Amino acid sequence: MKPLPILALFATLACAQYAGPKTVYILPMAAGLDQYLAQALTRDHVLQVVADPKAAEVVMTDTLGQSFEQRMKEIMPLSDSKKSDDSATHGAFRSTRARGTIFLVDAKSRQVLWSNYQKPPSLNSDRNLNREAGEIVKKLAGKN
Repeated sequence: MKPLPILALFATLACAQYAGPKTVYILPMAAGLDQYLAQALTRDHVLQVVADPKAAEVVMTDTLGQSFEQRMKEIMPLSDSKKSDDSATHGAFRSTRARGTIFLVDAKSRQVLWSNYQKPPSLNSDRNLNREAGEIVKKLAGKN
């Protein structure tokens, strides 16, 4: 038996057992980038985009801080056992506006799992936003 087919089989099984997040809820973003990201993520089969935030393992956003925390409390309240003291987390991270950084946040723990800076296009045309979303998805998938 040749070793190459066996190696290919093991590689396929290893990929199939990937335990990373598979579903994402995308919060609204500046210039409608969320719509382009949803399209690119599904087109490239990187993550399954869900419309129900309660069905998501991770959340994608372009803003962290108090407004993000409040939005998360509204759409995905933490269970009683995981609620944290607001005084300990209040003001821990502040971000006032989107500047090109995209964050992937674990829906349960609220930990940032991945982030990346993508320079925002100077003109928010469909073409530029589509290109920006494609670059973000490539980086997320580890292809760039």
